[in-house]
Amino acid sequence: MKIFNWAYDIFKSLDFSNDVSSYLNLGVNIIILVVVSYILDYLFKKLFIIFLAIIAARTKSSFDDFLVANKTAKYLAHLLPLLFIYKTVPVILKNFTYWEYIFEKGVKIYIIILSLWITRSIFNSLRDYLKQKPRFSDKPIDSYIQVIMLFLWLFGIISFVLILFDVSKTTLLTTFGSISAIIILIFRDTILGFVASISVSVNDMVRIGDWITMEKFGADGDVIEINLATVKVRNFDNTTTTIPTYSLISDSFKNWRGMLDSDGRRIKRHVLIKANTVRFIQSEELENFKKIQHLTAYINHRQADIDKYNLNNGIDKSVIVNGRNLTNLGLFRKYINQYILSHPGINKDMQLMVRHLQPTEKGIPLEIYCFSKDKTWLNYEHIMADIFDHVMASLPYFDLEVSELGTPSPKTVAE
Repeated sequence: MKIFNWAYDIFKSLDFSNDVSSYLNLGVNIIILVVVSYILDYLFKKLFIIFLAIIAARTKSSFDDFLVANKTAKYLAHLLPLLFIYKTVPVILKNFTYWEYIFEKGVKIYIIILSLWITRSIFNSLRDYLKQKPRFSDKPIDSYIQVIMLFLWLFGIISFVLILFDVSKTTLLTTFGSISAIIILIFRDTILGFVASISVSVNDMVRIGDWITMEKFGADGDVIEINLATVKVRNFDNTTTTIPTYSLISDSFKNWRGMLDSDGRRIKRHVLIKANTVRFIQSEELENFKKIQHLTAYINHRQADIDKYNLNNGIDKSVIVNGRNLTNLGLFRKYINQYILSHPGINKDMQLMVRHLQPTEKGIPLEIYCFSKDKTWLNYEHIMADIFDHVMASLPYFDLEVSELGTPSPKTVAE
């Protein structure tokens, strides 16, 4: 076309040779092509952004807002200048067959890259949109998108090789088969992460927002991100721990979701009672213990059973150890059980008990096992502290003491 040879005529009139004039003409045409393509890219980019912004303002859905935020319009705007270049350059390079061949490969590769960029921006927009929906807020959407993009990039890389080296698909697959061991070694972490990501998603092992504990990596907090390679956990001290996704299926971890979805959070803690402070209750002491409201009905019923048993079996009560008796530790255990039953922060419909554990050289463990209604960490700690504050303050009323290593009891000192 003559429109692309005007520079050639000028250079010829200046007494340049045919070859020099052709190359100079080519250089001028390429410069003009670059300038025009840049102007077209700039104009269409502005038009696309304005167009999407108008649509975003007029629609109720926020998806188009995310398309704007993820620069989808910018990538789409590159398509028209690319089409202009694709149609124009073969004409410019009509007399340069080799360069036309190189250009054709370059355009094909750029089309693949641009297609991947557009696809990625759309998927990122979809990810941001779905994360706003309560139904998908706890799903590892990042991981799904990364898996899809991994396959697309793999397809793109294979296409690059086929275009650049004019290799047939059969030859390429044969080559990949030969070096598969090296490929697996290089991409080992990616492959493991891919398998783990699918396993975590299918088995619903972890969701975004779950509280997990993984001592191996020092993680104790909420999951904020799940992707193909890593899981990010924001610990309760506001630090962030990054865990390899594969570790979630190869190592053990604790997920607290079951507790949060249940009707209560477990309280399981004990106090150590000094063994030498445990004793029988004298009959003259019972009236004082009956004044404790949580024990009145229990003592009346229990003492009646004990007296009946001792009478029917002819027990000599001149020695207190004979027969059945109430103990200060038994009364204290019953008192704490009744106190917990009356506590407003405890779920009465779940397991509740006060029990003895195996005595040790440190003392007799008296364990409280129950479930708080409020599962929020701060409120849970307040409920548990309130119960054990009362437990510790109640011990002296039953003539019991907490076992403390290295501290002798008053009785020992008196002896």
